[in-house]
Amino acid sequence: MERLNLHGWLPIRIWPLAGQWQVDWCWFGETPLHQPFFRDAVEEALRLPFNQAFRRQTSLSVLTEWQAQSPGLAPSAFILHASRCGSTLISQMLARLDDHIVVSEPPPLDALLRGELPEVERRAAIRGLLSAYGQRRRGVEQRLVIKLDAWNIGEWPLLQACFPDTPWLFVYRDPLEIAVSHVRRPGMHMVPGMLGNCVLDDGLPFTGSEDFIARRLGRLLASAYLHCREGDGLLVNYSELPEAMAGRLANFFRLNAEQRQQVLAATVQHAKQPSQRFVADGEDKRREASPWLRERVRQCAQDAFVNLELLRSFAVRFFPTDPPSP
Repeated sequence: MERLNLHGWLPIRIWPLAGQWQVDWCWFGETPLHQPFFRDAVEEALRLPFNQAFRRQTSLSVLTEWQAQSPGLAPSAFILHASRCGSTLISQMLARLDDHIVVSEPPPLDALLRGELPEVERRAAIRGLLSAYGQRRRGVEQRLVIKLDAWNIGEWPLLQACFPDTPWLFVYRDPLEIAVSHVRRPGMHMVPGMLGNCVLDDGLPFTGSEDFIARRLGRLLASAYLHCREGDGLLVNYSELPEAMAGRLANFFRLNAEQRQQVLAATVQHAKQPSQRFVADGEDKRREASPWLRERVRQCAQDAFVNLELLRSFAVRFFPTDPPSP
């Protein structure tokens, strides 16, 4: 069999074509992934003349073959989140560290998690995909952190089965503040019909966007609570950030003293818009919420939020110093 040479290439798209799953690769060379989202890094890479002239497309099985030939770093942590709650801040703080690879919401992973594939093939492809992202392209990388899309809370058991020993955390905040953010600028999982089937669906008719957002948010938080209650996920409230990155999150990510200082330097910037300075906006969002949105969030999401807070408070009280990730 011909030996593969995919050094410097990363998978940027995975999709079915005539019943066969394909992988689209893009040349990154040694360029690190510092952008807030993986798709931003892809857009930048595709502007390179080389990538405009040359593209690589392979079958899905090449992911497994490349993993066998050139094993990448195994994931050291997964970041799950409720959206608009500080998860991007955490990932951007970690992305400042030279020895960290941080892949934020890569569409190919979502495609494998939610696509129609035989289970054995799906799991092999997921492991191969993350191995491809974990390639030590600059030679100094030691850790691989993956941030999932918010709606992938529904596929978390599948991903955890692929990497049962990898620690994970769930980031969230007051659901009213999340809901207002989506009313302002809805994420794709908060637009009816845009995402497709997922765990956030309840199959019931809705009354306007605020009703739809509140109900989906409630299901997301409820799913997270069940996974955290039954598993060993670390709960992180937005209100703890960024200071937690010098404390219990630093322990979770196994950051040394120098790295703790480095990551805190990222907090002066807006995580999703690095050219802007970060300003806390929780109070503004709460004032902006309409009475109808307040009521729907109270009915649909508040109980799950309270349950998460109780679980987090218990963990902080009885386990004030969380064990570091392996």
